[in-house]
Amino acid sequence: MRLHHKGYIPLLLMMAILLVMVWLINLVFPQQTTVHYILYVAGAIFYFLCIRFFRRPFREIHPDPDKILSAADGHVVVIEEIYETEYFQDQRIQVSIFMSPFDVHVNWYPVSGEILHTKYHHGSHIPAYRPKASLENERMSIVIENEHGKPVMMTQIAGIVARRVFTNAKTGSYVFQGEEAGIIRFGSRVDLILPKDAEIRVKLGQKVKGCETIIASFQDKSLFLQKS
Repeated sequence: MRLHHKGYIPLLLMMAILLVMVWLINLVFPQQTTVHYILYVAGAIFYFLCIRFFRRPFREIHPDPDKILSAADGHVVVIEEIYETEYFQDQRIQVSIFMSPFDVHVNWYPVSGEILHTKYHHGSHIPAYRPKASLENERMSIVIENEHGKPVMMTQIAGIVARRVFTNAKTGSYVFQGEEAGIIRFGSRVDLILPKDAEIRVKLGQKVKGCETIIASFQDKSLFLQKS
């Protein structure tokens, strides 16, 4: 199992905390009992789950410029039309994917193209599955325009447990569909803000997989022909 490099320091700190706790327990209660062993097992399970959280899976990518792939593992919690105010200033379709602490938290670019816009927003840490998390939580917005001039916004949103959003996105750079975009530490969410004419291919509550599940497809073929 590969680990994401952003997990090295948290895992080392967590190991140190657990070892200190074991030392204190044995200092105060040196006689080994069933309770001791239960605590040891609980600590080991907890640490294993922390390691699993930072896993970095390999995903085989089949690039398709007409498709928008899932940027994360998780469940679809929002599909709705919104008025996007940060960049587009028009009507768009929002598809939100909630990642529980048990999901992979690496994020991937949903389309290939040039990054036109990036913006980090300081914010609160309300539960990521709540609708207003898109506007109030700590988050990172990235706008990618594909080769046909179709822009998509991807927003990484921290949740009630997640406290850090990490991304490698840089304005002006070119990224590839399925390339790693970053990671959000612990329970969190990714919003995809899509063109209004995009054909949505998922349903509310559906389990999706990053780089594999098709979230939507572009519809305006005439625009593609004009730009080719």
